[in-house]
Amino acid sequence: MRALLVREPGAIELAEVADPVPGAEEVLVRPTLVGICGTDVDIVDGRVDPLFIRYPMVLGHEWTGVVAEPGRGGLAAGTRVVVEGIVPCGRCTACAAGATNRCDTYDELGFTRYGAAAELVRAPAHLVHPLAPQVSEESAVLTEPASVVFTGLSRVSPVPGWRVLVIGDGTIGLLAARLAHLWSPSEVTLLGRRTEQAGLAASAGADQFTVDTEAVPAGHFDLVVEAAGSAAAVRTAFAAVRRGGVVLLLGYLGGPPGAELPVDDVVNGDLTIAGSFGYTRTAWRRVVDLLNAGSVDLGFLVTHRFPLQAYAAAFAALREGSGSRAKVALIPAG
Repeated sequence: MRALLVREPGAIELAEVADPVPGAEEVLVRPTLVGICGTDVDIVDGRVDPLFIRYPMVLGHEWTGVVAEPGRGGLAAGTRVVVEGIVPCGRCTACAAGATNRCDTYDELGFTRYGAAAELVRAPAHLVHPLAPQVSEESAVLTEPASVVFTGLSRVSPVPGWRVLVIGDGTIGLLAARLAHLWSPSEVTLLGRRTEQAGLAASAGADQFTVDTEAVPAGHFDLVVEAAGSAAAVRTAFAAVRRGGVVLLLGYLGGPPGAELPVDDVVNGDLTIAGSFGYTRTAWRRVVDLLNAGSVDLGFLVTHRFPLQAYAAAFAALREGSGSRAKVALIPAG
């Protein structure tokens, strides 16, 4: 089959690889839409921590598809599904506590197992979730990043009426602005970098959108979600949060030198700081439930679609960042 293979850092190609053979506890799925993100760029460029990646690797950890060949899950061929990428052991202390994102044995499609930027993928049956007919492909492909955001927001348990600031106008920031409304905030402000994102910010439900850091009132927000992944954004987050407020860190800075922690301000401000990695199984199921119930529709975030063979153009669109852009997606059958 064809697959988007990163043989080693800097070496990406559309290659012929062996068709996957599902085991007794697995399901064979045909991907129909695969999202790519900054982490995929980092995999291609060799910037992912070696603890989390194995080369050669088929990309694709954000995706949706249809069951090609039923396995133990009992889903009929043709059933539309989304599949959890993180494969928890289910036995360690973290898994027993429900923190499957912190499983002692890190294992994930698109990182340690071949991902879904291919014509077929095998997946553990218990991680496969059927979709309701009304859920669009575009909405379904956002399940993975939406689960990342939902895990972080659930961890800090926003209080109804809170004033929320989201820093970052990429996919994660836009999802944070959208999903924050599940906790009934009094306002959601989105601080971005590009004026072209204003329309997407409005579709995400941001009450205000600005690219001017000076327009963000200091000490005003109950919750600040840092989703830009920059030292400057971290500084802005701590300046914008009120005393007794919460800073949720979702963005990666990409290694040294990191960001300065204003320890005195944290102590004097009685602040809570939370980092959040990946997603839990509980968060994933909750996002799927919201999609299937029609409570959220995330399809507006897919702004670019490319056939698999046009992967170079897809990555160029992701790297360049010009114009209105959120999720860039690949069509494996295209």
